[in-house]
Amino acid sequence: MTTNGSPYASHTDAETAEMLSIIGADSEAALFDIPESVRFDESFGIESQSEQAVRSSIDRTLRENDDLVEFLGRGHYDHYIPSMVDHLSARSEFLTSYTQYQPEIAQGFLQALFEYQSMIVELTGLEIANCSMYDAATALGEAATLAIRIRSVDGTQILIPERLHDGRRRTLENYLGGHDVEIETYPMNDGTADVEALAGQLDEKTLLVYAETPTVRGAIEERLETIGELTASNDALFVIGSDPVALSILERPASVGADVVIGDAATLGLSAAYGMGTGLFACREEFLRQVPGRLVGVSEDASGTRAYTLTLQTREQHIRRERATSNICTNQAWVALRTAMHIAWLGPDGLVSLADSCVSRTRELASRIDEIRGVKAPVNDRHHFREFVAHTDQPAAAVAADLESGGYAVHVVGEHEIQICTTETNEHAIDGFVETLREAAR
Repeated sequence: MTTNGSPYASHTDAETAEMLSIIGADSEAALFDIPESVRFDESFGIESQSEQAVRSSIDRTLRENDDLVEFLGRGHYDHYIPSMVDHLSARSEFLTSYTQYQPEIAQGFLQALFEYQSMIVELTGLEIANCSMYDAATALGEAATLAIRIRSVDGTQILIPERLHDGRRRTLENYLGGHDVEIETYPMNDGTADVEALAGQLDEKTLLVYAETPTVRGAIEERLETIGELTASNDALFVIGSDPVALSILERPASVGADVVIGDAATLGLSAAYGMGTGLFACREEFLRQVPGRLVGVSEDASGTRAYTLTLQTREQHIRRERATSNICTNQAWVALRTAMHIAWLGPDGLVSLADSCVSRTRELASRIDEIRGVKAPVNDRHHFREFVAHTDQPAAAVAADLESGGYAVHVVGEHEIQICTTETNEHAIDGFVETLREAAR
């Protein structure tokens, strides 16, 4: 039964009146103290419509969107998501679950999250992984604050690549706004770290060094082990940014000295729409008590049966604020669940095959584009993963505009540079894209 036209309140008028009487309120509106200066008393002017009319209106609006084939990347990657992921993750026991506080009724979900953590551990080589970061940017911020809490040296310098996704740089700055640390950049050389220049910047002040593979320009970082050795020699924390697909074929971060690995785990399991993701966060076991978010662990119940539970919850909503490691409270469990489902569906061989195609397809596309007069691809003499930067003799903005007119979207990353990303979801459009770029580059 509903009242006041609301399908969400199941109380009768009599029940509502009784509850208001008990708490001493004259009306439901009296429960809200909204200042006159911000109160909205006018009408929104939105007339009620039938479901069919609303759907028709939305369809008409959506048809006004540009129908572009995206060759966009730079942190958001579109991979084919098996229908199994959509169907299983939409089951009510998964979709309606929030934080799994009651293990006795959430064993299935807790086990799925434990499997997700185990997958990240296997891919990174590090011992601990969690499932509760917002995205790659906040994971980087959490890695920096972890470094501050456990620093073995009185360091105040955090070194990041000069070429970094703007969102990650700004989020890191926000995280560190209240700390006595400075963010400095080290140079890039042909798309990857200038290791010699980085070595010159490292000293006793260095608290953390961050490197990415692939980099924001799609290049695979080839000297991670050297960067790790330089970082360790200065007692600083070494953080690597990557993603599950790339990690399946690149050297494991633990083997090159990584202390923490961050990135976007939702590269698998979630579409690139709306910029949503889930932060990958893994670290060495010695940092267990400093991990932000939550950890799912395995134990035994009273009957000796294998059981799962939240074994570590260091968010400030769970423990005293002064002991909390993070104020991240939004639960990313459902997105992590989808990532685990996608990885499990692919299996080890399928995941490696997908990663291999991200190298070979990208190399082949760059080779074809390099044959176009007025274009050089890639601009970096490096191995690339999913994406690369191409130089255009014509202004890049004009080339991108012509491509858009032809139905394709790319990133403009310089006055004469565009960035191109290809995966299995836009592979069908490569021939048309190359021919359109050939015309645009004239």
